[in-house]
Amino acid sequence: MNQRRFSLSSFIVAASLALAPVQTAAQNLFAPVIRVNEDAITLFELQQRQLFMELLRIPGDPVKMARETLIDDRLRQQAINQVGISVAPEDVQAGIDEFAARAELSSEEFIQALEQGGVSYETLRDFIKIQLAWRDYVGANFLSRARPTDAEISRAMGQAGGGGGLRVLLSEIILPLSPQNFEQVDELAQQISELKGFDAFESAARQYSAAASSQEGGRMSWLPLSQLPPALQPVILGLSPGEITAPIPLPQAVALFQMRSIQETGGGSPRYASIEYAVLQVSANSPEQALAKATEIKNRTDTCDDLYGAAKGLPPEILARENKKPGEIPRDVALELARLDPNEISVNMSANGGQTRMLVMLCDRTADLGDGASREDVANALTQQRLSTFADSYLEQLRADAIIVEE
Repeated sequence: MNQRRFSLSSFIVAASLALAPVQTAAQNLFAPVIRVNEDAITLFELQQRQLFMELLRIPGDPVKMARETLIDDRLRQQAINQVGISVAPEDVQAGIDEFAARAELSSEEFIQALEQGGVSYETLRDFIKIQLAWRDYVGANFLSRARPTDAEISRAMGQAGGGGGLRVLLSEIILPLSPQNFEQVDELAQQISELKGFDAFESAARQYSAAASSQEGGRMSWLPLSQLPPALQPVILGLSPGEITAPIPLPQAVALFQMRSIQETGGGSPRYASIEYAVLQVSANSPEQALAKATEIKNRTDTCDDLYGAAKGLPPEILARENKKPGEIPRDVALELARLDPNEISVNMSANGGQTRMLVMLCDRTADLGDGASREDVANALTQQRLSTFADSYLEQLRADAIIVEE
């Protein structure tokens, strides 16, 4: 679970602010406003769900999301009732404890903050209860179909001849770090790790990220899992779509990643015994000049050997050419190399306040099985991916078959 930092006082302030506009609309609170296959959703439930989402700061239109999620919950509950699944009170409490822990609050503090914002304990309890029951329902109905075979796990790990692999679609935020801004960056990174939804992460990337992808809302292209730093692979595999990593320390920055999608691929996904790369430090009097100078070198460089000409007459430490195991490469450099094909160059990294631009070039990768994500990690990721797909498809079917009437 991601480590979270959440101020109780700010949570309560947000709660009190969110309460006011909803209370003014209260009329006949227990009148049905929506019927889902004859099961009523009341105005009270709609307002409670709206408040709940506002207090959790979930991006989007809270009125629309409250309506849609309550309809989905009614459909889930109807399916659950047909098979008689129930959730024990102690499991509900454990779910509340886990939910509260994400805000670094005790259950009592979390419930108190919700109640001060107008959200009842029963609303929280019922929300947790339906999520747990639906998890059990999905597992009971689809787990046997979702579990990958040994051959599928091997293909996903790139360990079978002609086999496939896993690739991930991520968004990133890179926050430059210095002794002067350490506390501010640490606090900002924790706040970003608490965001909900793709739009919120994209907005934060545009506003705060120093990566070149910031102009695209932090969106990265598809990457084979095996090209990511080995220590990062199980972290990424542990994410569900929409989830964000805890802040990841880099030598001069902090990184956060959001999972957008994960896929099995038909092509091979080899592991790497070693990676040969070069890093050239390009300095100038300003960040703009350093970037321009690095880009000019990039545009006239075809192979790693060409960098020796660019570094001619400069101190030897300006150019480093390495051949290392994936786990030995500094994490920030490894992340840049993950994006590159042989003889491609990145000029995304910088140092000294931007006055030094780090030109990173991938020379070659030597394939091997390596020691990346374990079979258990891959099996769990494949299972969760498939369970999520089965659950979403089944819920869409329930919606299509349902009679939903606005009162």
